[in-house]
Amino acid sequence: MSILVKNITKTFKNLTAVNNISFDVKEGELFGLIGPDGAGKTTIFRILTTLLFADKGEAIVADYDVVKDYKSIRNHVGYMPGKFSLYQDLTVEENLAFFATIFGTTIEKNYDLIKDIYIQIEPFKTRRAGKLSGGMKQKLALCCALIHKPKVLFLDEPTTGVDPVSRKEFWEMLKRLQKKGITILVSTPYMDEAALCDRIALIQDGKILEIDTPQEIVKHYPKKIYDVKTENMYKLIECLNTYEHHYSVYPFGEFVHYTDKREVFNPKDLQLFLEEMGAVNITIQPTETTIEDTFMELAK
Repeated sequence: MSILVKNITKTFKNLTAVNNISFDVKEGELFGLIGPDGAGKTTIFRILTTLLFADKGEAIVADYDVVKDYKSIRNHVGYMPGKFSLYQDLTVEENLAFFATIFGTTIEKNYDLIKDIYIQIEPFKTRRAGKLSGGMKQKLALCCALIHKPKVLFLDEPTTGVDPVSRKEFWEMLKRLQKKGITILVSTPYMDEAALCDRIALIQDGKILEIDTPQEIVKHYPKKIYDVKTENMYKLIECLNTYEHHYSVYPFGEFVHYTDKREVFNPKDLQLFLEEMGAVNITIQPTETTIEDTFMELAK
């Protein structure tokens, strides 16, 4: 195993940020911690990268204990925190050279590992890091995290605040890095990114709700989901929550995702109810279950 976490707990005053969490990440796996802000993802990352000590439990990263062997771990992992943390007054190439020097290596020695990423920011190599766009900052930070050829790469919400095109490019880069044998642990609040991982852990309030492949997690949803839409979506949600047979109701893009308590559900019954409530231009159609649907169900 590249990462092994056993019964980790971390408390800050009266807040339990991580509550008795256990999971493992196989060598060469792309593993996702999926959950909203405040779920405990960053605290887990800081413990695994030796920046915090857990109150209880133990963890192994790249065959090293996070407490006993913290210095060794730092030489074998790459860490990209959620907030851009490079030197904003240094240029792109100066930042990269600085981090290479810290780890006793050179840009040339491991250039093959960062080449696909670096060529995208090379035209801006003399620009100060603080003047880069969000997507370019993200690529530079990834290069700096990789320059010493780590065995395990930690990426804490790397695509937050980045445009959709850059997000897509970033995940394509992760897939290429995975093929080079690097184990990747990534956290994200975006449920659509969860489907790009080999396995995921859904996390809420410091607890893991479920761990499995994205495909298997979706299969565990207990109900058939329907997309419901009318002209007044706010009123629609109010009406559905008053319907005696509703099981769950929540907005999902341009629709409301609706599930029914009954074993046998006839959409016409719901349409008649909505018409009686004054709804017009009603659409009710079955839809595919997503990871977000499963997360909402588990988080109840």
